[in-house]
Amino acid sequence: MPNLSLRARLLLGILVPVLLLQVVNAVMVHRQALAAADTAYDRTLLASAKSLGELLSVRVDDGRPRLQANLLYSALEAFEADNRSRLYYKVTGFDGEVVSGFEDLPPWRGQLPDQGPYAALVAFYDDAYRGEPVRVAVLLQPVAGVGGQGMATIQVAETLELRHTLARQTLIDTIGRQAALLGVIALTVVWVVQRVTAPVRELSERLAQRDAGDLEPIAVQGAPRELEPLLDATNQHMQRLRESLEHQRRFVRDASHQLRTPLAVLRTQVQSARRGDVAPGQALDEIGATVERATMLANQMLALAKVEQLRQQAARPDASAAPAQAADPSRDAVESPVPHTDLAEVVRGVALDLAPLIADRQLDFELDAQPAVIRSHDWPLRELTRNLLHNAIRHSPHAGRLTVRTAARGDEARLCVSDSGPGLDPRQRARLFEPFATGDPRSGSGLGLAICKGIVESLGGSIRLDNRTVGVRVEGLDAVVTLRLAATGP
Repeated sequence: MPNLSLRARLLLGILVPVLLLQVVNAVMVHRQALAAADTAYDRTLLASAKSLGELLSVRVDDGRPRLQANLLYSALEAFEADNRSRLYYKVTGFDGEVVSGFEDLPPWRGQLPDQGPYAALVAFYDDAYRGEPVRVAVLLQPVAGVGGQGMATIQVAETLELRHTLARQTLIDTIGRQAALLGVIALTVVWVVQRVTAPVRELSERLAQRDAGDLEPIAVQGAPRELEPLLDATNQHMQRLRESLEHQRRFVRDASHQLRTPLAVLRTQVQSARRGDVAPGQALDEIGATVERATMLANQMLALAKVEQLRQQAARPDASAAPAQAADPSRDAVESPVPHTDLAEVVRGVALDLAPLIADRQLDFELDAQPAVIRSHDWPLRELTRNLLHNAIRHSPHAGRLTVRTAARGDEARLCVSDSGPGLDPRQRARLFEPFATGDPRSGSGLGLAICKGIVESLGGSIRLDNRTVGVRVEGLDAVVTLRLAATGP
């Protein structure tokens, strides 16, 4: 069945049950035809037996009444339909003696029915005579005369050729009509399938004529109603492919653009060091700083790509992760079943990792990490916290104040990173979460907040940056992340 066409499936699904029904119907028709033939020809047997009974008389022999019959076989010729069937008869007297007919015809041993269909003492049964099956009518005929009276037994047997011929002909006629009906059904199915699948073939032709990179939506107008869900799902899939390809193109374009500058600077620094333009120690320091910025940029771009993958996975929660994990083990953290993670533990771990940077700037650091369990993998929460905390450390003044808090309020988990930096000006806020949007290229790559926004959106939360003011003076910046708490079971 999986390899059959729609036409073949419909033909099998319709014709096989109909054929089985017709076989059952043919068997029933054959039985009914035999029963009808028996009913019709049994009447003839009864008429034959009655005609023989009218030719019987009673005589007196040794003072006892005896049945007398002067019968000839020619008396039954009027009841023979044609030469294909033969009739046999036997008349038995009052004492069981054979009076006339075929003496070797098996005697009747049965009983008369209580309520027969005829107003006569008659019974019908099947038997065999001279190696052939026969249908026998037995009639108990009262006979009276001057010498006395008694009950004569008249048996008339007929071979079954005519009955079987009639039933066979009825069966052949029925099978012929059923075969014609089956052919009409088959032709109708083929014609209907051909007409119904025409839109599918037209759609296939249009798709085959498309260019390899054409991901425009398929027109749904005019398509059969049953195809609309398939077309909608295909259009949604093509939309996801288009967005994924666009993201890849944008990533490659941005990566090539952003990496070109530090690589060009690095090449210039190496050439300058070879010429001896600067002292070797200063040259190594400059080269090291450039390599560090390029490394951070590459790591953040990889993180941004991973966040986009996480966002696409969140948009398809029912997608199967097993094939992707088998093809790329590095994606296990994204596509494995989502665990419950305590945001407070993640924040404490990241703060411990960045403790040397905090100590280097001699910041007044405060950590208030209250438990807040959410459904997420560990790595996106670490990446989110690391970027926010790293930005806060970089923008906080020397010996300034830095506070990190986590808490659970209602059904929400909240992470707040508060620095004592200069805050945001209106120009920065306009392009706040765009990739590579930074006011000073030397202060960062401009990917940190874009990574944070992608992670928060993939987790179904929100992020905002607010200037913390006292009057008109800005005292710092609050980065507030709100996420959904994990549903707790019993």
